[in-house]
Amino acid sequence: MPQNDGPVKRNARDRRAGRRAEMVEAAMAAVREHGAAVSVAEMAASAGITKPVLYRYFEDRADLQRAVGLRAAEWLMERMAPALAADTGPQNQIAAVIDAFLAGIEEEPELWRFVVHNPAERQPGTEIVEDVREQIARLLAQLIGARLRLAGRDSGAAEAWAHGLVGMVQSAGDWWLERRTMSREDLTRYLTALIWDGAAGILGDADDADDADDANDTDETRNDPAPVLQMVPKEAGDGA
Repeated sequence: MPQNDGPVKRNARDRRAGRRAEMVEAAMAAVREHGAAVSVAEMAASAGITKPVLYRYFEDRADLQRAVGLRAAEWLMERMAPALAADTGPQNQIAAVIDAFLAGIEEEPELWRFVVHNPAERQPGTEIVEDVREQIARLLAQLIGARLRLAGRDSGAAEAWAHGLVGMVQSAGDWWLERRTMSREDLTRYLTALIWDGAAGILGDADDADDADDANDTDETRNDPAPVLQMVPKEAGDGA
C-alpha cells in the first residue's frame, strides 16, 4: 500500500535512531566502567548485545566513537550552558565558563579521555572537540572584541586570542586531570587571573573590574550587547 510507505519508513528510522541512541548511552557506561581503552566487545556487552549486532547500527568503531563524542559534547555544552549564557560581568563569566568546563571533565574523566585522547581512534573525536572549542572561543572573542572596541582599540586580534585562551584552558585541564596538585577552585582562579590580567595589560586600566562594569552600565556602554552563545552542535561529519 503506497500510502503507508512514508509512515512505515519513518517509524523504522525512528526505531533505529532510538536503538542507536540507547547503544551510545550503553557505550558511555562502558567507558566509565572500563576506561578510555574500552573495547568494542565491552561496549556491546554493556548494551546487552554482541559485536555483530552493534555493527548493524554503526559502520565501524570510528562511527561509534564519533556518536559517543557527539553525545559527550552535547552533555558538556549542557553543563556549561548557564555559564556561557550568563548576564554578568566578563571576568565573572570567564571564571564561570572555566569552572564549568573543569567540573565537566572532572565528573567524566574517562569519557573525556576516550573522546579526546584515545590514540587508536583520535581522528573521529577531533572534530567533536574542535566544535566545542569553537563555540567557547566564539563567546570569548565577542567578550574580548567588545572590550577592545570600548577601549578604542583594534579588535582584530580578538578571535586569535580567544582560540589561544581556549587551547590553554584545555591543556591546563588535561594536566590537572592527571596531576591533581591543586583544587578545581584554585585552578579556575589561576586561569581566570592569567586571562584577565593579560586582557588588562592590553586594555589598560580602570574599569575592568566587575564592580565597575556593573556601576557603569549606561546606555552608551550597552551599545555592544552581551554575547549569548548559540549552541548548535555540528552534525557528524560536518567540517571534518
